[in-house]
Amino acid sequence: MEMVGSPLTATYARPRSTPTKFLPAISTMASSYKNPFPHYPLPQSFSLPWLPSAYYKTAAINPSLAPFSRLSQGLTPSKMLDFVSNRTTLFTRYTPDDWHRSNLTNYKESEACRHNAALLRVDTSRMIQDKYQQTKKTQVESTKNLGERVNDIEFWKSELRHELDEMIGETNALTDMKKQLERALAETEAPLQVSQECLLHREKRMGIDLVCDDVEKQLFTEIDVIRSCQKRMQQHLEKAKEQLMSNRAAQHELEKDLANKQVAHRIDDKCHHLRNTSDGISYYRGVERVDATISVPESWAKFTDNNIFCSQGERAASTKLRDNIKNLLVVTANEMWHQFNTVNVAFTNRIAETADAKSKIQTHLAKTLQEIFQIEMNIEAIRKAIRDKGPPLKVAQTRLDERTRRPNVELCRDTAQLRLVNEVYEIDETIQSLQQRLRDAEDTLQVLFRAKSVLEHDLAIKANSLFIDQEKCMGMRKTFPSTVRLLGYV
Repeated sequence: MEMVGSPLTATYARPRSTPTKFLPAISTMASSYKNPFPHYPLPQSFSLPWLPSAYYKTAAINPSLAPFSRLSQGLTPSKMLDFVSNRTTLFTRYTPDDWHRSNLTNYKESEACRHNAALLRVDTSRMIQDKYQQTKKTQVESTKNLGERVNDIEFWKSELRHELDEMIGETNALTDMKKQLERALAETEAPLQVSQECLLHREKRMGIDLVCDDVEKQLFTEIDVIRSCQKRMQQHLEKAKEQLMSNRAAQHELEKDLANKQVAHRIDDKCHHLRNTSDGISYYRGVERVDATISVPESWAKFTDNNIFCSQGERAASTKLRDNIKNLLVVTANEMWHQFNTVNVAFTNRIAETADAKSKIQTHLAKTLQEIFQIEMNIEAIRKAIRDKGPPLKVAQTRLDERTRRPNVELCRDTAQLRLVNEVYEIDETIQSLQQRLRDAEDTLQVLFRAKSVLEHDLAIKANSLFIDQEKCMGMRKTFPSTVRLLGYV
């Protein structure tokens, strides 16, 4: 309402927003928004600030002829008498009646003007009061709507802060779990290298001990188990990296939305506390015709709710992935430890078998050496026996030779002759049998020496196998990581 002679306070026609209560119940929001208060632009003639061009207009009186003047009675100037300045002239300009009637007419017009002015004053006062109340009510409603809007923003800010804190905590937890998984994956390299070196060392076994025994099979199984665990760990590590990227993307959206809401909260809170007496208020021509909005309350709340829902989904996926990684670490540690123990048991059994074989070989070698000694003694006895048969053979042959010199009939084939001949044959047969036995004993001795050589070689093979399995392989396998290290805690 404008006051005469004073500038008019600016009044802006704004659409009146409906009270919004879009706090937790997001799913019930409408998908479209219609403004119940359409925009009606102000008339083009309403320009602010306004000042009247003049406070008053100069009164102009255009007197008309009296109702009973001669001109009004139809007398032409040619029929009128000539002007005579003497008071005794027959005709004057107006009559007293004309004068009175003119005054009465002016009085009535003045009263009508005053009456209209009074009505205008009363109506103007009423209109000023009505517009004041209407403006005050509109401002109160706008302030109330701004307050509700501030509360809505504050609610969503608290929801965003809570979800952002949860997401940051989950991201940190997943980062720690990823580091733990990386440490566990790095710890599997040492057992894998130990298993491969065990296979490499066992290739240095010699002779008959170079067999594909249960230890070798279990070592190959251990390598397969460790590589399978590494493959699964690597897959979960890639999943953790991807999930961290998704978590950070959702966190970025939350942070950006929260920053926007903080700016909007500061602006709306400032607008909510603005009053007619506040500093910084001013005219902004045509601002009511500028519509830079890109959302409605439903889509505005839905946008933040979608960000929170997306963050909650990523957080749930991250939590599930962390649980899967924990279970994977426990399972892989158990698998590797189980196979590690299986290989150790196989090594222990193989070492026991090799040690037993070595002990038996040593026993047989000792017996063989003893037998070689006995055979050598026997050979010496046979040779002595052969040497001992020389003198009796010489005596018998000498006797026979001497008896060939008996003269004539004295060359009798008597019992002595026959006995001497039999003695020579017997001694010669005995010598031949002893020589045959000597050859047999020497052959047996060679066989014993060969067996001794084989036993000694086999004993060296068993000693080498025991050194490889017991000293090198089992010595390296003592460095197998503990369960705590396989779980990635250290």
